[in-house]
Amino acid sequence: MFGCHIGRLFQASVSGGSYQEGLSATLHGVPSGMHLTEQEIYGDLLLRKPGADELSSPRKEPDLPVIYTGLNAADTIENAKNKNHTNGTPLCILIPNLDRHFIHIKQYQDTNRTPRPGHASYASFIKYGPSDDAIGAGIFSGRYTATIVAAGYVAKKILKKCGIEVFGYVTEAAGVAMKQVDTALALKSCQAYKEMRKDHDPFYQEIYVKKRIHEDMRFLEKMKIFAEIENEIDDIRQKAPEFKHDFIREKYGIHPVINCPDIDAARAMTEAALKISAEGDSSGGVVEVKVCGVPAGLGEPVFNKLDAELGRMLGIGAVKGVEVGAGFGVKNMTGIQTNDQMHAKNKIVHFDSNAAGGITGGLSTGQEIIVRLTVKPTPTIAKEQHTIDKYTLENKMLEAITRRDPTIVARIWPVAENYTAMVILDHLMMHYGYQELINKIGGR
Repeated sequence: MFGCHIGRLFQASVSGGSYQEGLSATLHGVPSGMHLTEQEIYGDLLLRKPGADELSSPRKEPDLPVIYTGLNAADTIENAKNKNHTNGTPLCILIPNLDRHFIHIKQYQDTNRTPRPGHASYASFIKYGPSDDAIGAGIFSGRYTATIVAAGYVAKKILKKCGIEVFGYVTEAAGVAMKQVDTALALKSCQAYKEMRKDHDPFYQEIYVKKRIHEDMRFLEKMKIFAEIENEIDDIRQKAPEFKHDFIREKYGIHPVINCPDIDAARAMTEAALKISAEGDSSGGVVEVKVCGVPAGLGEPVFNKLDAELGRMLGIGAVKGVEVGAGFGVKNMTGIQTNDQMHAKNKIVHFDSNAAGGITGGLSTGQEIIVRLTVKPTPTIAKEQHTIDKYTLENKMLEAITRRDPTIVARIWPVAENYTAMVILDHLMMHYGYQELINKIGGR
């Protein structure tokens, strides 16, 4: 495969599959000197993982990460206090598959002759042949997005130290759309949602808070614990605090299932998605990501414009459209409506609107960057569908029996958030370097 790598100065290579030994993300360009833990990476991974609520697949993967390379194993000199700090070498994060039992593999074996409509199973069979990784869709499964979340968390942490905030949330699901809210409220809601999920995630509490896995352990010591966890997944999951909707709304001010800053809309989204799922079908939605604090000038024309780079999020499974700012809505607008007029106040430029989504000519303007992704319904559904036998080309009927999500949109927002962070960081590093060079030669 040639398409599993992204970036220029901040680079990420991903590998693995749904029912392989696991997945990995290897990062190049991570600056040295940053303290990094598996616990904080898992804090983002648990937002995407399956089996967490009624809108996600019942697969019970805990998605526990292991940092394999890129951190100092000890202080570089006595009392340097840089153990577990990044050292500038490639950072490799492993995510072992712990919930891959034969009963689930057998379900795929029994149905793999008949490609699932809406999945990549037919096209990947044509491309890779009989040895195509068809168990659980391999790297075409939504599981591979765990690597994007892990890699993007690192990027997001670096950006935060540069004063840049990246956050995402669901704006529409199952035909229900939220009302508009201001950025500060959306950010506060997103942060509260993340804290709630950590507080209610049994693996976060049992594995990290209780220090069953900690920073001072070596890789093989962690693997010993992982082997134990593989046999304890159900027991650990039973320790999860109950999702009491009223309690969560009162304590955190959010909806417990969908990360949407409009609580009433989130409730309606959940009900609508579950109603469709009860009929054996699935639903889609829209995710929005905002980036605050970006300096003006990020982007590289002609082929690497910032909005074009964000458009690469079409590479996220199930994403069928990406728009920036007013996006497709510009077709119904006039020039005076789409032109974000400017004025200066106290030598600072202000924009009257943001139809461009913070990007013009492929360069950031210094405004909030706003990007939206349309997410298609989960293709695995409990309805009979026409398909074929991919070996004999006979016409067949297929009724999906594998584990599935009623909707994917509730799990894609952290993928979009962290993918966006990787794109922004890559361009920020290029921007800093270019601006410094201009200053050195006296060009400004």
